[in-house]
Amino acid sequence: MGQSNFNSPIGPIATYSEDDCITQIEFNQHLEEEETDSVIESCKTQLTEYFKGQRKTFNVKIKPVGTEFQLRVWNKLKEIPFGKTISYSDLAIRLGDLKAIRAAGTANGKNKIPIIIPCHRVIGKDGSLVGFAGGLEIKEQLLRQEGVISGEQIKIFG
Repeated sequence: MGQSNFNSPIGPIATYSEDDCITQIEFNQHLEEEETDSVIESCKTQLTEYFKGQRKTFNVKIKPVGTEFQLRVWNKLKEIPFGKTISYSDLAIRLGDLKAIRAAGTANGKNKIPIIIPCHRVIGKDGSLVGFAGGLEIKEQLLRQEGVISGEQIKIFG
């Protein structure tokens, strides 16, 4: 089991691993004790490339832990391409049930591996930035990083 700090353009990030997989990424965290491993080093390299605009997808091994429904939601999130967004209702429709919009939003917010599982790419139906566990400022910075937001304008993709 490993844990390490990463200084990113959006602030400090703590990364955690278990069984050669990334298990968690936390924003605005600084760990007192670090115990790095190869998967964390690979994750930090890939995050550095992402923030430099050199990476659009991640191939570091991850191990999300959640309910069957949460895992389904997170798998759908991984299908949202770099630089694109969908609404919470679009996410529910992709899961096969528009009535599951709140449950999908809740599962989205419980994602422990943000950026790699791109929960920041889900926005309000009207294009508003809502519902991000890392805070709306970080969500906006990530969407700017991906070119979704330029100036004050949010480009809405379906």
